Amino acid sequence: MVKAYAQEHIYKHPWEIVTSASWRKFTDQETKPTLSHILSVDTLNRNLDTQAGKLYTTRAITVNAPGPWFIRKIIGQNICHCVESTVVDARSKSMQLITRNVSLRKYIEVEEKSWYDPHPENPESWTVCKQETSIKIKPFTALASMAEKVEQKCADRFLQNSVKGREVMERICKYLESEHSGISI
Repeated sequence: MVKAYAQEHIYKHPWEIVTSASWRKFTDQETKPTLSHILSVDTLNRNLDTQAGKLYTTRAITVNAPGPWFIRKIIGQNICHCVESTVVDARSKSMQLITRNVSLRKYIEVEEKSWYDPHPENPESWTVCKQETSIKIKPFTALASMAEKVEQKCADRFLQNSVKGREVMERICKYLESEHSGISI
């Protein structure tokens, strides 16, 4: 069984500001209390293709394991390691991120895809973010009937965290815009 959902958010900030905020989202000191489920973020690889105008980045992200506490007790692990692959196309103003868990895969598979693109109705001033997330719990024989409930709990937590992430992005966007215009907040 797979739990999947999609969401969209419009940032009323230019694409350059929003994508800059995306890079800072996990490393900003003021973010730590809001995104406390993020334990660490490390850049593994960065490659700039100057001919194509694309930046390819791979980051390792360590998070508190998703799901209810009793599932974490059963699997014996409180953290989950993920890999985020990002492609930024400067020419078409597109940023695509795919994040997948690399640990706990025998219990749960999570894939989150995000796209940041200029908004079609106001491309110079707004950015649209689209997210698609799929969560698949691999049922334990004894807990097969609970898999759907666990997937829903995980999906609920991902939705709550994405709201927090948007709040962080908005704050960083406002900071970057004020920094760009020379105004201090």
